[in-house]
Amino acid sequence: MDFEKTLAEYDLDLRPLSIETFQVNVGKLCNQACKHCHVDAGPKRTEMMTRATVERCLEILAAHPQIRNLDITGGAPELNDHFDFLVIEAKKLGKHVMVRHNFTVTLDPHPVSGRSMEYLPEFFREHTVEVISSLPYFQEQETDAQRGQGVFAKSLESMRRLNALGYGREGTGLLLNLVYNPVGAYLPPAQAAIELQFKEELARRYGLVFNGLFVITNMPINRFKHFLERAEIYEEYMTKLINAFNPAAAEGVMCRTLISVGYDGTIYDCDFNQMLEWRVDHGVPSTVWDFDFDRLIARRIVFGSHCYGCAAGAGSSCGGAVVKEAEASA
Repeated sequence: MDFEKTLAEYDLDLRPLSIETFQVNVGKLCNQACKHCHVDAGPKRTEMMTRATVERCLEILAAHPQIRNLDITGGAPELNDHFDFLVIEAKKLGKHVMVRHNFTVTLDPHPVSGRSMEYLPEFFREHTVEVISSLPYFQEQETDAQRGQGVFAKSLESMRRLNALGYGREGTGLLLNLVYNPVGAYLPPAQAAIELQFKEELARRYGLVFNGLFVITNMPINRFKHFLERAEIYEEYMTKLINAFNPAAAEGVMCRTLISVGYDGTIYDCDFNQMLEWRVDHGVPSTVWDFDFDRLIARRIVFGSHCYGCAAGAGSSCGGAVVKEAEASA
């Protein structure tokens, strides 16, 4: 399971192309503890980005107009005390801000302070934040099996509140994108087909709308890897990923246009490497405190066996599939 060897077999040299997206994990505290979570986030996690690190991230964004997107992740990123400040200041810089929102955080009190989070939909609208939310399926049983009892009902209520403000509706400029990843140890279906199905079923059953669906392959790391090992199907799952390797998908891996920043300011090639604590390597600066755009663009990316997940089939990224269906099946 040597990903770099596979790249060599296809004569692929995957170097960075740019840094268009600055992805920041502001902490591992979450109001949920999902079975598939590669972050191992949950209500008992205490790792949180400090105000000083948030301000340093904003300094980097201000200094580099070529970094167009700020992608804020967690945990539930809204649970960081400096979340609102980060969003507001990034928007002042003209950045496109995306938030990885789990829907239920709006309805649950803050797991530490107990404060209400019900202001979030209006806050997102006020600052034109793109909301990206995971919804494993359009039925209760499958969603609750992955994310916890009662999550589906709460997710629908949160989605209704966003829809009522214009999110997910054409022409409003308020983007609501869903994330789909399989409940079990198999590859996701074609993105266009499952998106159409989700749109039809959510509209018919619940009167809900959204803009797009991002299909993401479950990465064989952390909590999901432990599940695979307990079920004694880790090798079987890895074989599926390897057999589905697609050179076109590999060329579009997100680490070529993105860097990922951990809660402590450490820099990684992607969110998955961050969760494995594989920082950027080969001599390039590895924290926001010694950030060097030019050297990061020239870096060698750190690859591992989990990278087969990003290069399988139509590919997988934080923005969903990376190649068209025709290329994925070629």
